[in-house]
Amino acid sequence: MKRTLLLASAAMGLLCATATPAMAGTTADLLKRLHEKGILSDEEYQELLKNESAEAAAAPAAPPVTPDASGGGRSVRMTDSGVGFEMGDVTLKFSGSVNGFYVHDNGEAPSATNSVVGGVATVGGKSSAIRNGLLPGFLKVEVMTRQGGWDVGAHFGMYPGINSVSYAGSGANSPGNPRGLQTAGIDFRQTYLTFGRPGFGEVKIGRDIGLFASEQILNDITLLSSGTPAGNVAPSNTTLGRIGVGYIYTDFQPQITYTTPSFSGFTASIGIFEPLSSLTGPDEANKEPGFQGKLVYDGKFGGVGTRLWAAGIRQKHDVIAGPDYTSWGWDAGAKVTVGPLTLVGTYYDASGLGTTALNLFDTDGLGNKRDSHGFYLQGLASFGKFSVGGSYGESNLDYANAADALANPTLVDKNSSWVGQVRYGLTSWVTLLSEYVHTRSEAHNGNQASSDAIAAGAILFF
Repeated sequence: MKRTLLLASAAMGLLCATATPAMAGTTADLLKRLHEKGILSDEEYQELLKNESAEAAAAPAAPPVTPDASGGGRSVRMTDSGVGFEMGDVTLKFSGSVNGFYVHDNGEAPSATNSVVGGVATVGGKSSAIRNGLLPGFLKVEVMTRQGGWDVGAHFGMYPGINSVSYAGSGANSPGNPRGLQTAGIDFRQTYLTFGRPGFGEVKIGRDIGLFASEQILNDITLLSSGTPAGNVAPSNTTLGRIGVGYIYTDFQPQITYTTPSFSGFTASIGIFEPLSSLTGPDEANKEPGFQGKLVYDGKFGGVGTRLWAAGIRQKHDVIAGPDYTSWGWDAGAKVTVGPLTLVGTYYDASGLGTTALNLFDTDGLGNKRDSHGFYLQGLASFGKFSVGGSYGESNLDYANAADALANPTLVDKNSSWVGQVRYGLTSWVTLLSEYVHTRSEAHNGNQASSDAIAAGAILFF
């Protein structure tokens, strides 16, 4: 009996030594089992049970749980478009993208007849590169919560490229520098706050994508791929995609913008923007902000998914040595989806905005405005994991006057491109893409240049 008692005591001691108060019942269950099997007598069982109860009562109490900022509730979750961490009523969300492509560009050798100022077709022979497409990589961090009936958020977007850049003239998006011991450019495009609530809409303050021409780039199939390469010998952060061959780049701009709630599928946005000076015209000292607006309809007509939009931009330019002028522009477009087929058509018209980028070749050397216009047409058909698409687009730039024509005979008249694309959805995050692009640039004096490019790679979104 003494041996049995020693074994039972040892078993009980081992459990008591490792148990927390929440495990006290476990020891009692073991003693009961030993008693039922006849290993412990009634007297031994009662004595050991009494000792176990006394030790449990003497154990120090667990410290009280102090609620933290989460209100006692924590969870980690994966959202539809990122990874989110929740702490109470605060959500911290990470989302991003990484891409890379092999791009081979075949341009003409330079000559007197293919010089086009503002042309985007490659002149300079063949080149190969491993580079980003129209999108660089990006990492977006958002902190969102609800306070006093308002949904508020802070948003930060970092856009790193995979290629080294020179940091000469254009910061993180400067010309490439394909040498050893260099570093890639990190473009901090987004820093803005938002606040809004149902029935009110949302206010955005900070740096984010503009309103004018934003729908054109966001619906462009080359957004996920390469499009027109531009600078393939020394790649910068991005290719051109269809920028300058169908629309003017919307850019990321400082702004205060209000967006309405949705009314039967319609939303409207209006904002004041940091005034932008000309990139190629005379110096400016602008006194008034710029203005942009956009109207969007999202809905269905029968079984046809439809997105319609119209956007506008206006800004007064105060030229230091020359005539002041007001630039303006508008764009409109439609996206319709019928079964596996999605079609997009867009058009823009502008005066004093230039071509390719906002305020690039927008005036002559004296500040006289140049008009511009362009469009693109696009189709994408999806069959399971495969998609096949194609598009054509062009951007046109007019002279300001006869004197401008005499002074700038090789100024670009039209940039255009044809794009063919194939996609394969490898996973929910990763898409494989291949593409062929034919780009053509024409000057007002008849000079012409053309180039052909192929691209193959992948893009990942999380």
